[in-house]
Amino acid sequence: MTRTAAPVRRSRSARRVGYAIAVLVNAAVLYGANRWPGWEEIPFLTGDTAQVMDWVNASILTNLVANVLYFVADPPRVRALGDVVTTSVGIVALVRIWQVFPFDVDSDSSGWGLVLRVLLAVALIGSAIGIVTGLVRLARGAPRG
Repeated sequence: MTRTAAPVRRSRSARRVGYAIAVLVNAAVLYGANRWPGWEEIPFLTGDTAQVMDWVNASILTNLVANVLYFVADPPRVRALGDVVTTSVGIVALVRIWQVFPFDVDSDSSGWGLVLRVLLAVALIGSAIGIVTGLVRLARGAPRG
């Protein structure tokens, strides 16, 4: 009979350091995208980017808030619920990016438009899998492996 080891959960202090770093990174990305230098300074983004920024910002803010909550308390079910919520908002942002496609790559023949579409599709599929996994973890109350 084969025995499998139970998933090892990092120490509370190690997880809190990770949550704090995630909060700082999300805050920096939010500031960078909206204030300095701002998305307008990224050469391959078009003016249509404004149409997706509300959902991109919502996704970043959702992740930031979730990590603040995890910093305070991170039982497995809270983490599972947070993962489902943050990934769901992320999917909405990805779908909006797919619809608007605010990248200045349509006129070049390098194939970057196709590469970006494939990456968006992979992200959407991975996010859908993540939501299902989070729902299973939420229902079982099992720790994240």
